[in-house]
Amino acid sequence: MGSQMVFRRYEIKYLMDRRQRDGILRAIAPYMSIDSYGHSSICNIYYDTPNFRLIRESLEKPVYKEKLRLRSYGPAGPEDMVFVELKKKYKSVVYKRRISLPLAQAEACLAGKLPLPDSQIGQEIAYALDFYQALEPAVYLSYEREAFFQRDGGDFRVTFDENIRYRREALSLDSAPWGKPVLPPDQVLMELKTAGGLPLWMVQALSQQKLFKTSFSKYGAAYRDILLTDQKGVLQYA
Repeated sequence: MGSQMVFRRYEIKYLMDRRQRDGILRAIAPYMSIDSYGHSSICNIYYDTPNFRLIRESLEKPVYKEKLRLRSYGPAGPEDMVFVELKKKYKSVVYKRRISLPLAQAEACLAGKLPLPDSQIGQEIAYALDFYQALEPAVYLSYEREAFFQRDGGDFRVTFDENIRYRREALSLDSAPWGKPVLPPDQVLMELKTAGGLPLWMVQALSQQKLFKTSFSKYGAAYRDILLTDQKGVLQYA
């Protein structure tokens, strides 16, 4: 996969309805094009401890936080290439580090049955596994995404995520996307990804659509719903 493996950027999020989304799409049309993935179904397996330590700490909004996940674009078979991603956030800056492996190998590495690749990123992922000790597949989360890049060569990107859903069973990327919705049917999550500031035309479009940035985590929203619907009534934290 000729994909970028290291990212350093700001990620600014906005929740909107489809009417506002269509307004933003009209505003970006002169400046941006749909990227190489186009419209894609993104599938993730988030790894966490049995007591959800990573997402609980993340929701407390610390200065530093991190998440570990497996990602594929659509369902993946054992030999299909997927991403192992370590996503860190420090003082509002997002650092994403990832490696690409066949699904079966990636799952075995994260389960401690095979060593991770001997690379800088592989070592960082191995350190996270060792530090948290009990990381295991915790939540499957998928969504439909449209992604756009800036035609003038800048680093600015815009993504729209819809049909965000999660489940706590069938925690593998080899099954079809299905699960419980995280947002109402008419709601869309837009993310602006940039290493610097926003283009003036985007600032104007946000103002025209009366959009304001929000703090929203897909995995965090799924976790909050898990707390509300857990059949045991309360999760026991060690």
